[in-house]
Amino acid sequence: MEPWYADPFRVLDETWILLGPVDTGFKPFGFVQKRLYRSFWFKLARLEGARVLWEDLLCYGCNKRQVMIDTMHDSGFSGDPKAAGHAVFAGGCFWCTEAVFEQLEGVTDVQAGYTGGSADSARYDQVCSGLTNHAEAIQITYDSGTITYKQLLEVFFTVAHDPTQRNRQGPDSGRQYRSAIFYADELEKNISETFIIQIDQAGVFDRPIVTTLEPLDMFYPAEEDHQNYVRQNPSQPYVVCNALPKVQKVRERFADRVIP
Repeated sequence: MEPWYADPFRVLDETWILLGPVDTGFKPFGFVQKRLYRSFWFKLARLEGARVLWEDLLCYGCNKRQVMIDTMHDSGFSGDPKAAGHAVFAGGCFWCTEAVFEQLEGVTDVQAGYTGGSADSARYDQVCSGLTNHAEAIQITYDSGTITYKQLLEVFFTVAHDPTQRNRQGPDSGRQYRSAIFYADELEKNISETFIIQIDQAGVFDRPIVTTLEPLDMFYPAEEDHQNYVRQNPSQPYVVCNALPKVQKVRERFADRVIP
């Protein structure tokens, strides 16, 4: 096998990625290398200018669900043009997703709420009826110098929810529990769209990803008793069965990103 080398290439003009062998611990040019599933390189479209000079990417024993898309955080390039931002994700009960993202360094606030529908229907009782266009969602405020939008997507897709379930998550069913990314601008849309194409074509999940991309109109904060719900109700049966396992999972899988 020839020595490791790869040219950087741009994906949709939104971030830089370098290719490299798996688990060497080597950080060329100050960029972070992540575990990657080898079908990545040759299946995925939208990669321009890549030049790979090794015979094969050895990835024996690599768990496909460990696929990470490198955001190059250690390089000093965050992948985001703004120093701070917001991300709005819907992935089932907002108690669970809020609790997951509250664990991450660089996340300064997570707010449970509703989006996708009208202001007069942004109430828990109405949203739970399934008769509105709202989804239970969270608004994440983050410092992109510490964590990037793409890193938030990694957690969203691998821990916070199951993106292959349509209009349901676990025991909760209805369109209000749909898997959705509410993008604020074209950059967020392009990053999300590319991310979904990559993990879908790489075969990370056994079923197709059904996450929708929806333009963000307004985010309506939920009632006060739904904010920080898991933290305030850790022994509630639903929380114990559905939220706490995800909290533990994010602390194990993303140990380098969670608040100690």
